[in-house]
Amino acid sequence: MKKQCLECNDFIVGRTDKKFCSDGCRNSYNNRVNKDQKNLIRNINNRLRKNWRILEALNPNQKTKTTRDKLISAGFDFNYFTSIYTTKSGTVYYFVYDQGYLPLENHYYALVKRE
Repeated sequence: MKKQCLECNDFIVGRTDKKFCSDGCRNSYNNRVNKDQKNLIRNINNRLRKNWRILEALNPNQKTKTTRDKLISAGFDFNYFTSIYTTKSGTVYYFVYDQGYLPLENHYYALVKRE
């Protein structure tokens, strides 16, 4: 029995475990299957990626201070972060992957990088 390509349904020539007739069909199939059904996930991931890039750019030495205005002017959105870390003393750090920030007084933020 001949196998058919999962993308274009052409017959496959070659190895018995092949699923696609060409790299183009393989790429098309995987792009279609992995495409987010909704824009929600893609938009959230883009927002997290942007926040991470902003924190990384403002924190080259892995520990620094910045202002809320600098973060906002760079496009930072405080509604998107990946985790919250609370120290034993009750200090709350917000992290976007490995880049974190700690709200301080007078609209200042401590930026840190988790190792």
